[in-house]
Amino acid sequence: MFASVALAASVGAPASRAAAQTDYYNTDRGRPVQVEDAYATERHAFELGIAPVRVEWAGEGNASWEIEPEIVYGLLPRTHVEIGVPVAFATTDAGARRNGVAGLELSLMHNLNAETRTVPALGLRADLLAPVGPLAPERTYATFTGMLTRTFRPLRIHVNAQVTAGAAPRLPAPVASLTSAESTADAEGLSRWLAGVAVDKTFPLRSVLLTAELLARQPLVRAEKDTELVAGAGLRLQASPTLALDLGLGRRLDTSRGPWYATFGTAYAFGLRALMSGEAE
Repeated sequence: MFASVALAASVGAPASRAAAQTDYYNTDRGRPVQVEDAYATERHAFELGIAPVRVEWAGEGNASWEIEPEIVYGLLPRTHVEIGVPVAFATTDAGARRNGVAGLELSLMHNLNAETRTVPALGLRADLLAPVGPLAPERTYATFTGMLTRTFRPLRIHVNAQVTAGAAPRLPAPVASLTSAESTADAEGLSRWLAGVAVDKTFPLRSVLLTAELLARQPLVRAEKDTELVAGAGLRLQASPTLALDLGLGRRLDTSRGPWYATFGTAYAFGLRALMSGEAE
């Protein structure tokens, strides 16, 4: 489905080329780190997550990874909608394996204001994780996130706060033995609460962004400890006028045995000429 959309969009790609050239500047949830900036995708612009991958390993045979193809569309000024389909693969120390679709994610994000000298940029996002697929939770979960971005001369600072409503999900038996709620399919969406801060530094002449984060979260599925402390770092690179690449690495700090995680993603930005011309009329 996503490949067909990308092919059809090639006709209108030049319409959004200027915006796409600076896509490396915009940090997204999980790409390359969990904490993101407060800005939404531009109106009428599309962003296609071709192959965002997250891999986590905790030793003793515990490992999991997921891939979540997604598409984002700038629906209104400073507002975008997003659809994603996470697919998860997990292996336990007992050798059991589970894989499959882990839900259907729907998201609506709105940037409340542009940043000024005295007021930071603020954003709000609402996410729904629907019970679609064999590894999805048994019910729908709603997650609400507030975002703040403040720019200083040497760097930018981002603050995120997140809460998820609903009772804790049941885990399939082979997956339940993993040491972290990250072993469930949609790790990012299954936090009772999450609070984090990130800093990033851009290098415009090289179209590169470096970022680091520190966050605390309480998973819906309680693991060894009620609260997890996670640190991560990442890089985002504008490989071409329409293609951005990102790479991230992080680890839980509240346990001496990890787990570690790594992320890799690609974002292809494009526009449809028909939508642009329709607005002009």
